This record gives sequence, C-alpha cells and structure tokens, in this order.
Amino acid sequence: MEVLYIDPGTGGMLFTILFGLFSVVVFSCRVLLMNMKFRISGGKGKKTDDLKTPLVIFTDHKRYWNIFEPILEELERREREVLYLTCSHDDPVFSKDYKYIRSEFIGEGNKAFSKLNLLNASVVLSTTPSLDVFQWKRSRDVDCYIHIFHAPNDVTLYRMFGIDHYDALIVSGEYQEKQIRQLEELRGITPRDVEICGIPYLDEMKMRLSASGEVPPHDRTVILAPTWGTSGILSRYGERIIDNLIETGYKIIIRPHPQSFFSEKELIGNLMAKYNDPSLVEWNTDNDNFDVLRRSDILISDFSGIIFDYSLVFDKPVIYTKTGVNFAPYDAAWIDEDPWTLKILPYLGFELNDDNAGDIKTLIDTCIEDPSFVSGRQKARSETWFHIGEGTKRTVDFVLKKYDDIAAVRVEKEIRAKEEIKKHKSFSITKGWS
Repeated sequence: MEVLYIDPGTGGMLFTILFGLFSVVVFSCRVLLMNMKFRISGGKGKKTDDLKTPLVIFTDHKRYWNIFEPILEELERREREVLYLTCSHDDPVFSKDYKYIRSEFIGEGNKAFSKLNLLNASVVLSTTPSLDVFQWKRSRDVDCYIHIFHAPNDVTLYRMFGIDHYDALIVSGEYQEKQIRQLEELRGITPRDVEICGIPYLDEMKMRLSASGEVPPHDRTVILAPTWGTSGILSRYGERIIDNLIETGYKIIIRPHPQSFFSEKELIGNLMAKYNDPSLVEWNTDNDNFDVLRRSDILISDFSGIIFDYSLVFDKPVIYTKTGVNFAPYDAAWIDEDPWTLKILPYLGFELNDDNAGDIKTLIDTCIEDPSFVSGRQKARSETWFHIGEGTKRTVDFVLKKYDDIAAVRVEKEIRAKEEIKKHKSFSITKGWS
C-alpha cells in the first residue's frame, strides 16, 4: 500500500491556496448577503462606507504592546475612536480603561486572518509583515494599510516581500527609506508614502529611564540576552559561555528569549537545572526587561533587537556574535550591500567568537572601558533614531492625516455623485418637457 506524501513546502503552498479560496468564498457570501439585505430594505440599507471603522490597529502578539501603547495613549488623549485587534487573549490592552479605544481578541492563526481579510476600515496600522503574501490578505474594504516597524533596524530583514503590499510605512531613519525605495525600484512597485517619525517606544523608555534616577552602586553586572534558534548564543556556546561568565566573578543575569521556552525547551530546561545557584546565575523571565537592563553594565547578545534598546536608550556597550544567518529568504538578499544592522555593530561593542570566548572577562572589561563606543552609540542614534522625543506625536499625526485625506476624497466623491444625479434628473425633466 502506497502512502501519499506531500513535502512541507508543497503542503504549505496548498494550504495557502485553499485558505485563499476559502476567503474568496466567504467574502462572496458576505457580499451576496449584503446585496440581499439592500434589496429587501428597498435600497435603503447602509452603504459600505457608512459601516467603515475609521482606524484599526492590529497586533499579532501581546509582546508588541510596547510599540502600540504610546500610540493608543495619544489617540485616546485626542479622543479618536480606534478598534484594537489582538491575537493574544491576555493582551495588556484589556486591563486599560480607555474611553475611545475599543479592543477585541480575534483569535489566533486562521481564525484571526479570516476576520482581518474581511475588515471594513479606512486605515489599518500594524507591525505585522507579509500582508497579502500568506494567509493575511488585503481586504477590498480597507482603504489604506500602514506598517510601523518594531525595532530600529533594517527593513530588509523581513522575510521576502514582507512590506511590498503596504500602502504607507512609518520608519525611524533615512537608511530605512532608502532601502524601501531600492526594493520598490527593483520590483516595479509604485513609490509609497514613507514617513520618518522616530521610535515611540524608545522615547517612552528614555523618559522612564530619566525618571528612575541613578542606579545604586553595585558589583559589575553582565546580562546575557540571546535570541532563540541555532544561531543563538545558548545554542552555539551552551554551557561553555555560562561557565566562562561565572569565572569572571561578576554578577551574571541570563534572560532567554521567550520563544526559547517553546522552541528550545530541552536546552533551556537543562541549563536552568544545572545553573540553579542564584548566587552565581540569575535567570530572568520578567515580562518587562527594563529593570534588568537598567541595573546591568554590559549586554551580551546576538541578533536580537534588544541590542539597540540597550545601546541607544541605556547608553551602554554590547558584546555581540556574528549571526551566520542565510539572508537568501530575506529582502536583504535583493540589495547589494550589508544590512545597516551588521555595519553598525562594531561601533557598539566587540564581537564574541571562538577565539576570545575563553577570555570573556578581558573582553567585558575592555568593552566597558573603551571610550570609542560612546561616540559609536551616538552615531547609531543619529542614523536610526530621528526626532527623539517626538515619535508618538509624529506617528499619530501621520496616521490621522492619512485618514483625513481618505475621508476628504470620499466626501468629494459623494458630492460629485450627487451633482451627477442632479444633472441626470435635470436632463430627464428638460427632455420630458420638450
């Protein structure tokens, strides 16, 4: 008996096609139902435009709450109505007592996409890539999709075509706009609105740091905060890096990536079981990383965005590893130069490799005491964090301007339509008299 086998790539493609067909069927049924209601009501049903939600914000996980919280707070302050859609049932938004922000848990995976694909809204703001690439399809009833990035690094580090189908993009530095324009030219995409607004969540973190005061005197403290996967520090160096850090005599904090507890469960479990003496190693799993970043003196990481939070806001040096990432599946493969992220890292700290991992204490001490990294961090800020302190205001201004522009066009169309009806009626009456 032969067993039918479908490889994962083909299976994924078939699933995407089937899901797309399902979405088309559902949408067609919805349109048919609306037409029936319209006819039954004698043509007095509400227009699609009348049912539009002015502004929708979509997040695929609660971990992006830091991106959207300052934006929601500003929209609430301006008394603007917003529908916040989240794929996390325990999203922090549900603990907020907003008056103008309405929040809704839309489920996970296909359940969420089925709702998103049928949205009726003027503007949708999201940090989720791959719109109209996989299951998340553009809705014909959405006028404008705006993407905001969740870290101050390259836009080309998304999976291929990740931002191609957005109508507008909010960025934090000029190099990001340059990369977008390069991709548009290479792929024949009509140039879109790109607005350099800054980084709202870093602005909030900076204000929080200023309000927290000086860090009390403490022993030199090192935080190891790697990403997950085979390129991550814990996967590559494992016990070796932890043993070397313990030998320094410094206070060691290890903060694994949240995904590690799911994708690398055995690895993390074994390490936490072996290094379970809190006097030697502190394992940190707080939802908020502010405290551990504030009380540490140097960060060791790899390809995690925490490098930029630490360098740009807390103004401290980092030790990083080369990623070994294959850029073929990413937009970076289309551009004939190294990503900005890789080019800026040597200005922020030292590289950790097989040659120097055994002398990690010297690496840490030299990195902390080297004055050149102070100017390196300033260089990074000047290139990737424009309009410091103004990110939230500029972001909300841009989003609301897009909505106002759309509303103005809609009103103009309605006025023209009414004028055409008047002309038609006038012509009919004149023709009847003749």
